[in-house]
Amino acid sequence: MELQLAIDLLNKEDAAELAKKVTDYVDIVEIGTPIVINEGLPAVQHLKDNVKDEDVKVLADLKIMDAADYEVSQAVKFGADVVTILGVAEDASIKNAVEEAHKHGKELLVDLIAVQDLEKRAKEIDALGADYIAVHIGYDLQAEGQSPLESLRKVKSVIKNAKIAVAGGIKPETVKEVADEGPDLIIVGGGIANADDPREAAKQIREAIEGK
Repeated sequence: MELQLAIDLLNKEDAAELAKKVTDYVDIVEIGTPIVINEGLPAVQHLKDNVKDEDVKVLADLKIMDAADYEVSQAVKFGADVVTILGVAEDASIKNAVEEAHKHGKELLVDLIAVQDLEKRAKEIDALGADYIAVHIGYDLQAEGQSPLESLRKVKSVIKNAKIAVAGGIKPETVKEVADEGPDLIIVGGGIANADDPREAAKQIREAIEGK
């Protein structure tokens, strides 16, 4: 089971410093959409240049909706190992994004945020060759108390090929119940980034995932 740190609300320098603190415990570090909006793809390159551990992948959370092959190619040019596209995008866009990522030996994560029929869309995306399919409860719905667990169960039951990822308000004290559902990738943002000791929070989450 992989662990991803999502960094959304820092500048690129602080994001890189945070990432360096937790690379012993995470498999993927994400430059979140707000950082890309604020600072552009050079933020992805800055993270790639500063995370020296070759076992740690860098994800660019672009949430692509259109012009998918071009946007994936740009993210890869700036050091991304994994790029995200929205599950509500056109099939042609997702297919093009998959092909572009794989052409460069990189991976594509399809984010199911705002998808209404999760099982139906997850099956369609699985057939398009996505590497990861992510169940994602966004900030706005987290504020209403929603959890990704039920959505995770629905999607997990229909996916045959892709790895399943889960995101949405996961913290050290709640990660065990998420891990018990058996996702391939757990994505944690504020549960690590906002902790008093991010390294210790990442360690606790890693140990919970590994059942220690």
